[in-house]
Amino acid sequence: QEQLVESGGGLVEPGGSLRLSCVASTNDFSNTAMGWLRQAPGKERETVAAIDWSGASTFHLSSVRGRFTVTRDNAKKTVYLQMDNLKPEDTAVYYCAAASTKMITITAASYSYWGQGIQVTVSS
Repeated sequence: QEQLVESGGGLVEPGGSLRLSCVASTNDFSNTAMGWLRQAPGKERETVAAIDWSGASTFHLSSVRGRFTVTRDNAKKTVYLQMDNLKPEDTAVYYCAAASTKMITITAASYSYWGQGIQVTVSS
């Protein structure tokens, strides 16, 4: 069974940056679309960013576009989420997820495997 392990979260002041990493255990990582989703208290889970199997095609939620960037390194079986100019409303638990397809998906139900989640808190 595939395992996804996130790292890089924490507490940061508004305007600061964090880089989330997610390492996958599967041997099929290079054929799998990946996503970053988040869930804030009292809110529904939303897809923040997604990337196809090759890294050539990406999606970013409108509220993070221009501030967050999703990338991947298939040789390292790792997907990243660079988060710049963080805002208090970005505070949430962030999840890395692996899709059951090579192509981008933004529907949470399309993700087959999930990491344990990592807390990101933006506060002064």
